[in-house]
Amino acid sequence: MLVRKGAEANLYLEKWHGLEVIEKKRLPKRYRVAKLDSKIRQFRTVREARLIHDAKSAGVPTPTIYSVDLGNATIIMEHIRGARVKEALDSLDHNARKALCYRIGRLIGRLHNAGIIHGDLTTSNIIVSNNRIVFLDFGLGEHSENLEERGVDLLLMKRAFQSAHYKYSKECFDALVKGYAKEVSSEASKEVVRRLRDVERRGRYVSRKVAPEGV
Repeated sequence: MLVRKGAEANLYLEKWHGLEVIEKKRLPKRYRVAKLDSKIRQFRTVREARLIHDAKSAGVPTPTIYSVDLGNATIIMEHIRGARVKEALDSLDHNARKALCYRIGRLIGRLHNAGIIHGDLTTSNIIVSNNRIVFLDFGLGEHSENLEERGVDLLLMKRAFQSAHYKYSKECFDALVKGYAKEVSSEASKEVVRRLRDVERRGRYVSRKVAPEGV
């Protein structure tokens, strides 16, 4: 059953060996040469699977991957039941909201400490499941130590708070940065926030590589 249709991939809720799973399938692009298209989709599929695995190894909850099918550019992974942070924040009181954002900030810090950029951090790509915070959708992610890319990750969260949770966006983002600083150190956090502000001033829009190196 199709549960989400995206520009790069579709998500399907399926049964797999008795398990309820999400099947993420990258779609062929007719405007690309078929051979090149296949190579790009395979590269992105492998990269995302590795990022999900590496994030889990770094202490950031992510869905368990059950299977990777390169021929069909498909990942079969655990279906996480829970509420998206986008909805969860609106049901919480002031203290619980700040506590949740603080925890999210710590998890983002763990990602960055492990050299992982998520690339699409929003309150829609993080789920609260039985008090566990789970990060989803690493399709735009990459391995990088670049400070500006880290700043962009935080900026995406800031924009998500401002657009969907305007009334308490500042308190949410401030709590997130405090949690982030707990993991990466105060000085490193300040530098990443400085880069975030540089990006804001330039009005940069987030862009990612559209193909693997050498393609």
